[in-house]
Amino acid sequence: MSEPTKLDRTFQIIMNRMVKTGQAPYYTEVAAELEVSPEEGRKALHQLFSPGFPGWFFPNTDYITSFAPFSNLPTQYRITIDGQQKWFGQ
Repeated sequence: MSEPTKLDRTFQIIMNRMVKTGQAPYYTEVAAELEVSPEEGRKALHQLFSPGFPGWFFPNTDYITSFAPFSNLPTQYRITIDGQQKWFGQ
């Protein structure tokens, strides 16, 4: 089996953080987990969020707003698991 690519790892970092905390990481946190510079972490995020990807940044920022199926901003779609409501859906 081949090693996961940087994009695969970037996706996993974001998804794991969203599932665990209900909040998306900032690119500096992604960079730390990828063990790359902050600029390389920012580039990895922007590469992942290419056209056709089901997620987006807050306009004119590097803040993840939506990462399917989650929303990093509150929406009317609240997700509750085991009595905890710390997630919002797209």
